[in-house]
This record gives sequence, C-alpha cells and structure tokens, in this order.
Amino acid sequence: MSLRQLLRTHLAPYKRVLWVVVILQAIQTSATLALPTLNADLINKGVLRGDNGYIWRTGAVMVGFSVVQIVFASAAVWYGAKAAMGFGRDLRRDLFHQVTDYSAREVGKFGAPSLITRITNDVQQVQMLVVLGATMMIAAPLTMVIGIILAMREDLGLSVILVFAMPGAVLVLGSLVARMVPAFQVMQVRVDRVNGVLREQITGIRVVRAFVREPQEAERFRLANDELTETSLRTSRLMAATFPTVGLIINVSSLAVLWIGADRISDGKMQVGSLVAYLSYLIQILIAVVMTTFMASMIPRAAVAADRIVEVLDTESTVRAPSNPVTEVLERGTLEFRNVDFRYAGAQEPVLCDVSFRVEAGQTTAIIGSTGAGKTTVVNLVARLFDATGGTVFVDGVDVRKLDPDLLWGKIGYVPQKAYLFSGTVASNLRFGRPDATDAELWQALEIAQADGFVQSMPDGLDSRIEQGGSNVSGGQRQRLSIARALVANPEIFVFDDSFSALDLATDARLREALAPHTREAAVVIVAQRVSTIAGADQILVLEDGRVVGKGTHQQLIEGCSTYAEIVASQLGEGAVA
Repeated sequence: MSLRQLLRTHLAPYKRVLWVVVILQAIQTSATLALPTLNADLINKGVLRGDNGYIWRTGAVMVGFSVVQIVFASAAVWYGAKAAMGFGRDLRRDLFHQVTDYSAREVGKFGAPSLITRITNDVQQVQMLVVLGATMMIAAPLTMVIGIILAMREDLGLSVILVFAMPGAVLVLGSLVARMVPAFQVMQVRVDRVNGVLREQITGIRVVRAFVREPQEAERFRLANDELTETSLRTSRLMAATFPTVGLIINVSSLAVLWIGADRISDGKMQVGSLVAYLSYLIQILIAVVMTTFMASMIPRAAVAADRIVEVLDTESTVRAPSNPVTEVLERGTLEFRNVDFRYAGAQEPVLCDVSFRVEAGQTTAIIGSTGAGKTTVVNLVARLFDATGGTVFVDGVDVRKLDPDLLWGKIGYVPQKAYLFSGTVASNLRFGRPDATDAELWQALEIAQADGFVQSMPDGLDSRIEQGGSNVSGGQRQRLSIARALVANPEIFVFDDSFSALDLATDARLREALAPHTREAAVVIVAQRVSTIAGADQILVLEDGRVVGKGTHQQLIEGCSTYAEIVASQLGEGAVA
C-alpha cells in the first residue's frame, strides 16, 4: 500500500520522536482515565460519608493528575506536530528534487498543475493524517482498552450497554467512512482539473482577452469549479453526519446507563460515585471510538494522496545521470550529432531522423526550417532535456549520456525560445549561471545583448525588481535579458533557440555584431526563422520533416537546396535568390 510505504520510509528519521509521543500519550491517557475512579471514591467515601479531610486529599490528588494530563498532553501534541511537520518538509523536498530531475517528457506526462497539486495539497493531506495519528490514534486505542477495563471494574452489570454501544458506533460510522472513499478519490482529480484550468487562463490571459473569450473561459472554470464543489459538498455532508450520529449514540448510551444504574443503586448493588464514574468512562470510550472513526475517515483521502505522491517518487526520469560520469574531456567547445533519431513516447513517426552535423569552437551553425521540422528538438537534445532514441550527441567529444550532468550544463549557455525570468532583480537573474559575476561583467553582457539602455533607465538599475516570469518587462526586453544571462555564464557552447524573434531587424543586427567577438572561442548554435539572422553563419542546416535536407553556407544552399531557396525567396524576394 502506497500510504504505508510512504509513512514507513519518510517517518523513519522520526522514530525516536514518535516513541516519545507514544510514552507521553500513554501517561496522559492513564492520568485522564484515573480521574473518574478518583471522583467515584471522592463521592462514595467523602461526600456521602461527610469526610471533608478525604474530600480535600482526594481533590488534591485529582488536581495533580489533571496537571499531569495537561502537561503530558501538551508535550505529546508538540512532539507529534514536530514529527509531522518534519515529515511534510522532507516529503516536499524529495518531491521537489524528483520533479526538478525530470526531463521534459515526465513533466509533460504528469502536467505542471498536477505536479504542483501533488507537492502541496497531496502532501498536506498525508501530513494531516500524521498529525492526527500522533495526537489521536495513539490515545484512542489506549482509552478504549483501559477505559473498558476500568468501567467493568466499577460495575460489571452495566457493561451490557458497551456490548451494544461500541459495535453500533463502529457499524454506523464505518458505513459513512466507506462512502467517503470514492468521493475523496474523485475530489483530488477535480482539484487537479481546477488548477489546470486556472493555470491556463492566468498564463494565457492576453490571448483570452484578445479573442474576447472571457465568457467562454469563465464558463469553463465555472464547470470545473462546480464539479469540485459538488464533490466537496458530498464528502462534507458525509463527514458532517458523523457528529450528530455520535451525539445520538452517546446520549442514548448515557440515558441507558442512568436508567439501569438508578435501578441498581435503589437495589443497593451500586453506589452513586460508581455510576458517575461509569458514565464518564462510557463517554470517554465512545469519544475514543469517534476519534478512531474520524481517523479512519482521513485515511482514504490520505491514501489517494499517497498514491499520487508515490507515483511521482517512483517515476524515474528518462534522462538519468550516469553511474560513472566522465568529468574530464579532451576537446573544448565542440558539438556533434551523429546519426541522431528522436521519437516521442507513443508517437508513430520520429521527430528527427538521421541528423548529423558537427560544430567546432569558434564556429556558428544555424538551423532553419518550417514549423514542426524539429529545430527545437535538436537544441533540447544538446541541453539533454531529452535523450536521443537513436544515434549519439557528443559535447567536447563525449557522449552527453556519459558526461557529468553539472559539467554538461556548465558548458552550455541555453537561451530558450520562450524567454523566462525569475522573480528577483535584474542582477539576480543575470547571475543565475555564475553567482560570482561582478557588476562590470553584468553591464558588459547587457551592452552586448543591447539591454544596457533600458536597464539604465530603470529606477534601480541592476537592482530593479523583476516580477515572476518577467511580466513587468516587454517580450523583447525579456529576450535580451535572457541572452545577457547566457553571456554572463561564459559557456563553451551557446544555444540560441529562436532567441532573436522578438527583436526588430536593427536591434537584431547590432546584437549579432556585438555577439561575434564575445563568442569567437565558443561553438554557437542558432535556431531562427529569419534568414537575415543566420545568413552569416559558417554552416546552415535546413530541416524538413525531421531530416537534414541541406547543409552549407548561405550561398551554397541558395544554389543547391530548393527548400532553403524557397525560404529565402519568401522572406527576401526572388531577387535575393537570383
């Protein structure tokens, strides 16, 4: 069972703390259960006999037991909460590291909204079970077992009520819990659905507004929200039904105790103090049954959450670190694709087929092709966001699957197609790849990326605030800051995945001119849609349907590759081809 597996592995570091909780709960439960017996003695031997001295002595003992009960119960809750919070922290940490090790394939399989839900909401459900288990599940069984023994010791004749009350409570409450299980399973799926819809709408708010789709998107969210609300109400009604049910069982049982107990007192078979004590034990026993049942109602939801958590923890990334990674290389700044194929899981057709090329240090290789030709897939394989399903990708003469991942990523300066900035400052974003970079180096990178002008105009310069995703700067500014971030890292291989598309032609030209001296000793791979961006490259690859249909310089491809000639003609006119 996933829940048992999760608790066993992640609660192991807290065994000592949990044993302390067990001891503390046992002491406080014993103190709590001793009070009704002392109260019975106080009534029978003190109040009924008029012995004030006995009343004071017994009362003092009862106060002592009450203090013990309060102190040890508080300590048990404190240590139990400490273990539960540590458990949740460790679990979130392990999930975070697991997810950040995933390749793009695993992230796509689960979906970002589901992964966020599993790391937050699902962990919270299991953590709540641990909290309640440490505070209730230990005390409840002790209360039931010891309470039944003490109640029977007070009066065996009244115990017939327990024979009917306890099984009745278990049966009724158990039936409610059994109906909650499927509802909790559906609820977690619908939480994912709401998160997914909400994330899409927030991320794509500009598109929604541009196409005047607010009413339709609001309706889509309303449907997902109503489905979650309906499921939540169903489970809440079932949980709410437990409290009046419990109250009814306790009140009926108490009435039966008083009815039967009154007859036994009148017959001289029982004392008043014993009746009061028995009634206290009965209520404590039934409350313990309620706590156990409440815990049982939490287990199904926690079990569903645990299944989802374990699914993530057990899913290994398809991009794995080698067992004996290569940490030293003989070449510098070289990249080679050798007969590389790539096919997505479950796809009928490959995205890339028999792609081969080599980039030397100081060389610029450009990749161009129609949408869906496989250009971005090529750069994803360089950064090892995916692993090739056929052939080999070499960096500095070593198969990327054998290189130490940190060494590989340290050699590559990757500027993605969709520029992304992190919440913080301009400086913190630029230092992402090299934390020890000086301010002078940051300004140099900004100058090359044609971003120094707008950064200087910002209120605090390098210390100016950047919102999550770079939402407070324009698309072109985001791209230039992303390029500057890669320049600060000073890698051996630069990979620009359509990173100049948001720039106007003049800025594009100035940036490429400033970039050339800085990348003279590095290998440069540029994916672009505009011919003007790549015309000066040492080598241009033309991709079509995942295959290399042309390789050479701009002039060679115009003369010898019809696909490239068509692209040039469509952008620059027929005169450029002639």
